[in-house]
Amino acid sequence: MKKHNFSAGPSILPDFTIKNTAEAVVNFAGTGLSVMEVSHRDKEFMAVMDQATTLFKELLDIPSGYQVVFLGGGASMQFCMVPYNLLNKKAAYLNTGTWASKAIKEAKFFGDVVEVGSSKDENYSYIPKGYTIPADADYFHITTNNTIFGTEIREDLDVNVPLVADMSSDIFSRPIDVSKYGIIYGGAQKNLAPSGVAFAIVKEDILGKTDRPIPTMLNYKTHIDNDSMFNTPPVLPVFSALQTLIWLKDQGGVAAMEKRNIRKANMLYSEIERNKLFKATVKHEEDRSVMNICFVMNEEYKELETAFREYAISLGMIGIKGHRSVGGFRASCYNALPEESVKALIDAMQEFEKKH
Repeated sequence: MKKHNFSAGPSILPDFTIKNTAEAVVNFAGTGLSVMEVSHRDKEFMAVMDQATTLFKELLDIPSGYQVVFLGGGASMQFCMVPYNLLNKKAAYLNTGTWASKAIKEAKFFGDVVEVGSSKDENYSYIPKGYTIPADADYFHITTNNTIFGTEIREDLDVNVPLVADMSSDIFSRPIDVSKYGIIYGGAQKNLAPSGVAFAIVKEDILGKTDRPIPTMLNYKTHIDNDSMFNTPPVLPVFSALQTLIWLKDQGGVAAMEKRNIRKANMLYSEIERNKLFKATVKHEEDRSVMNICFVMNEEYKELETAFREYAISLGMIGIKGHRSVGGFRASCYNALPEESVKALIDAMQEFEKKH
């Protein structure tokens, strides 16, 4: 049976990435060795790291003055690494969900944290608006896409302090103006690679302005100066990331991805609105995520929730269950998810509606 992978993360990867990674696990770059056992200092893997960095910059049109680094520890390590490097006295954060809350918690170890806006009052079902960022904040932190609650900030904000963004789950899904950000970071296990590697796009001139000593491994400059090779990088996920970047370029880049992703999301949101059984969980249309589409049963059909989930699973839908914070269903429609999977889910929703 065809499987339709809607998992929120680790999530679907392009067949191109999986096939090439599988081959490299057996025989990497004609060396006769696995990519898992070659030295990261060998010329074959150094070429992988160089090409991945170059393609990262090319696909996102990253301007001069910025560096891309590949790191361990996932986005969760970045929750403390950002304030360690940037927070001198005060930082501003926008609280839009679980991951933003965790980032706020870590930042409080390093200085004063101002929560300029929050949607916690309505279970993070909207993106706060009309907030004020303190002019003396060292930076302003946002989480652009909220996988659990299905909200997304789909614009590059104009702010008067350095902007820091966790883009774990929507990086490469749309063009971004990198010049508006001080740091963009994320875990790779949504739109880029298997879990085990994180990325950071760092504007170099915002570093070196805090008074505190920074542990070597938590200092962005360490990894910039050593081309992500200060210690042994997560070689297998970096190799997979390169394959995804090659695939992305071959698909037409992030502009083409955005068109495809919007089309998939519009199809599914339209069916949720049309179908009598379901309703979207996000309050405002402009706040809806293109990556993670969250919906629940209408109240009068609430008792059918388990039955629909089991029906969807029987048709090959994987990872469709919503997070316990929201309930219902979540269809994660990352770059690699084909349109046919969205159509299959819509067909399932329509068939279930006919039966009930």
